[in-house]
Amino acid sequence: MKVCTDACLFGAYMTNELLRAPAKNVLDIGTGTGVLSLMLAQKTAACIDTVEIDQDAFEQAKENIVHSPFKDRIAIINTDVATFDTDKKYDCIISNPPFFEADLKSADVKKNAAKHDSTLTYDVLLHAIQKNLSTAGSFAVLLPYHRSNYFETTAAAFNFYCNKKISVKQTPKHNYFRAILIFSGKKISVQENEICIKNEEGNYSDHFTYLLKDYYLYL
Repeated sequence: MKVCTDACLFGAYMTNELLRAPAKNVLDIGTGTGVLSLMLAQKTAACIDTVEIDQDAFEQAKENIVHSPFKDRIAIINTDVATFDTDKKYDCIISNPPFFEADLKSADVKKNAAKHDSTLTYDVLLHAIQKNLSTAGSFAVLLPYHRSNYFETTAAAFNFYCNKKISVKQTPKHNYFRAILIFSGKKISVQENEICIKNEEGNYSDHFTYLLKDYYLYL
């Protein structure tokens, strides 16, 4: 699967979060190409475990990680997170889960696995987070904006509460299309913000540039 702009934004945003509140151990659920873990490793000192069920994606992520300067701090595991077993408790868990739950599916099986909930439903994801997150830890997900309220409601059933919600637009004229949600076991007032990827002139916005300048070669 290709690396999407919104996934890069998610990685950069979470890196900034971890620079403010450092995490010793991080779990990346459904790592795909490994891009999120590599972004975190580039600017933090965290040790990161990545879980990927798809064999081809696992091999791609493994290749990317092994050829990076951060290979000693990133472990990649080819398994289903529902059966993932470790003695660790993670300070932070990140996931860019399957997107189009209950929406029209592609004929491509691999795209379905990556973009739909056929391999990772929200309930399965939240069970895995509940099992592996430390008591004081937090987790973050990147979701389609129209699924964010449903996910918040589902997470509350697991005693997780949204602490931050960042709504993402392509430009100021567009509707929100993604949401970055950060949860913990603390029930506090939600901090809400928005990010526009591009400005009205069609150039990357100042906020996007600030977050991605250390990752995009041409910013």
